[in-house]
Amino acid sequence: MSTDRIEKSILLRVSRSRVWHAVSTAQEFAAWFGVGEIDGEFVPGASLSARITHPGYEHLTWNVTIDQVKPESFLSFRWHPYAVDPTVDYSDEPTTLVEFLLEETVEGTRLTVVESGFDSIPLARRAEAFGMNERGWSEQIKNIARYVTS
Repeated sequence: MSTDRIEKSILLRVSRSRVWHAVSTAQEFAAWFGVGEIDGEFVPGASLSARITHPGYEHLTWNVTIDQVKPESFLSFRWHPYAVDPTVDYSDEPTTLVEFLLEETVEGTRLTVVESGFDSIPLARRAEAFGMNERGWSEQIKNIARYVTS
């Protein structure tokens, strides 16, 4: 089992365009991901932030930098994984890369979410960041499934 990479995949019985809009537009992403209003667009180089709305984490801010956008097929961003201690400055730590890959299938769209780069996270918090994000992506894949099929 890799400790550097989390991968989750799900078949969504909706069009690739529907999934793409949920992944790549600020308003829709915020709705299923559990953050408040995102000020900005998902374009390469954009630094985006929003208040987290997930119960117990409302005191935190979601911060990402959009890496790549390939319409209808791929979006990636970088962030500091499980950066939940408001007294810690994570800005000097390496980031992980989160990728959303969309593949059209006969049944709908296969969405694969990959987060990689945990082996670069400081050892003192690496295992917890990996474990929490492993569980988090399991929930997020369900969230987007509910969102795009509702």
